[in-house]
Amino acid sequence: MVNGMRVAGGIAKGRRLKGAVSPGTRATTERVRAAIFNILDPVRYQEGRVLDLFAGSGSLGIEALSHGAGWADLVEWDRRQSAVITSNLETTGFAKQGQVHRVDAVQALRTLPGRYALVLLDPPYKMGGLDDLMEKIASQSGLIVDGGVVIAGHSKREDLKERYGPLRLTSHRRYGDNVVDFFVYEQVQDTDNPKQDGPEVIENQKTETQTRSSGDLAGDPSW
Repeated sequence: MVNGMRVAGGIAKGRRLKGAVSPGTRATTERVRAAIFNILDPVRYQEGRVLDLFAGSGSLGIEALSHGAGWADLVEWDRRQSAVITSNLETTGFAKQGQVHRVDAVQALRTLPGRYALVLLDPPYKMGGLDDLMEKIASQSGLIVDGGVVIAGHSKREDLKERYGPLRLTSHRRYGDNVVDFFVYEQVQDTDNPKQDGPEVIENQKTETQTRSSGDLAGDPSW
């Protein structure tokens, strides 16, 4: 098990989290979680619904709750890791604001109620098929609210597209071997009057916008 994991920020900051107990489960590091929620404008998900796919320890979904989300659906197929998420929800005080679903990610997209303001996914790097999964997320009607955000963690050896239907890449961050891509969900706009919102629409205003051209930010002293 990964020891020493804690909630990185918000009202549950510092609370201990159980980590990976099953082979192949990779916990999202506290550094990366802190960076994600420092970048993301909390207005985007405050009191909103959050979906955490491949939840593992539930650390991303719990981080969202700690920063003010109203509800989290945490999807994890592995039985042992599902038990870890349940325990972490209890110890952080969010047991009444989250539910663990022991289904695979594709089934979750079809069966969960949707209307998510924030979708988080950091699947195993060896899984493959992330590009196809992003297509499914983008095409699932009613899954994401207009202006909602999808955050995908992946290996630096795997590239995602800049657009998946209504999902548009707005920020690309790299931390060592870890890459985090931010997408915003935009409903089809009138081409004669396009929506004027750049990368800053999902980012905290105190954070400098970084796009796909930003390259390796692992050595950026601001992190």
